[in-house]
Amino acid sequence: MLNAEMKPIIIDCDPGQDDAVNILLALAAPKELDILGITTVAGNVPLEKTERNARIICELGGRADLPVFAGCRASMKRPLVTAEYVHGREGIDGANVYDPEMPLQSKHAVDFIIDTLMAAEDDSITLVPTAPLTNVGTALEKEPRIASKIREIVMMGGAFREGGNVTPSAEFNVYVDPHAAKIVFECGRPLVVLPLDVTHQVLTTPARVAAIGALGTNVARNVQGMLDYSSRYDVEKYGVEGGPLHDPCTVAYLLEADLRFQSVRSAQVVEIHRNR
Repeated sequence: MLNAEMKPIIIDCDPGQDDAVNILLALAAPKELDILGITTVAGNVPLEKTERNARIICELGGRADLPVFAGCRASMKRPLVTAEYVHGREGIDGANVYDPEMPLQSKHAVDFIIDTLMAAEDDSITLVPTAPLTNVGTALEKEPRIASKIREIVMMGGAFREGGNVTPSAEFNVYVDPHAAKIVFECGRPLVVLPLDVTHQVLTTPARVAAIGALGTNVARNVQGMLDYSSRYDVEKYGVEGGPLHDPCTVAYLLEADLRFQSVRSAQVVEIHRNR
C-alpha cells in the first residue's frame, strides 16, 4: 500500500558507484521517499553484477527488506555496451564487494514495474531511472497503459550544451539503449532530465570525499572508497578537481527541487544512428 505522506518511487539502476550513492541518498530520506522497489538493468556492468551490487548497497544502508529485481540483460535492439573502464570490474570498485544475504526477487524487473504501476492510481508513482532505459522502455512497450500511472520520470541521462561522455554528443545511458530512450522520451508523461550539463557541476572533490570519510561509519568508508575509485577516470579525462557525481542528482532533485535546481522547458530528441 502506498504511503500518502511520502513520494512513492521506483529506482531503476545499474550500480555503478554513482548509482550506489544515489540509492544510499534515497535510503537516508525515509520520511520523504517511499521506495517501492529497486530494479536493475545491464549497463555500467552486466546484469548479474548490477543486481548483486544493488543488494549490497541495500544491506550497507540497513534496508535488506527492500525488494530488488533483475531486469534486462541487454539493450532492446543493440549489443550491450558496459563501462568497466570507469567503474571497475565489479561496478562498485572501492567498496566492499561480497555475496549479499538478502535475496533477489524472482519476478522480472519489467513485470514488477508493470504490475506496480497497474495496481496504482493515475499520476501516482515517480520513476527514477539512472541507467540505460531498457527496463522502463520495455515496460512501456509491453503495457502502454502504465503511462497514465506515472506521476513523472526523473532520470539521469543525455547531454545538451555539454558534450557527451561516450561520443562527442552522446551520454552513456542514452547511448547504450537509444531505442528505449526514444520510447521513454515520447511516452507523454512529465519528464525531468538531469543531463551531463547538471552532473558535471557536482564534483567529488578531494575535500568533499575526505569529509565523507571523516564521518567514520561503515557507509562513509565505503562511499569514500567508491568515489576515490570512480573519480580517477574523469579527473584524468577532463583535468578537473574531481569526478562528476551523476546519478544522485535525481534523488537530490526529488528532495530539493525548488532550492537547488534551476529548470528549463525543452524538447528532447534521441537520434539513432545505424552505424553503431
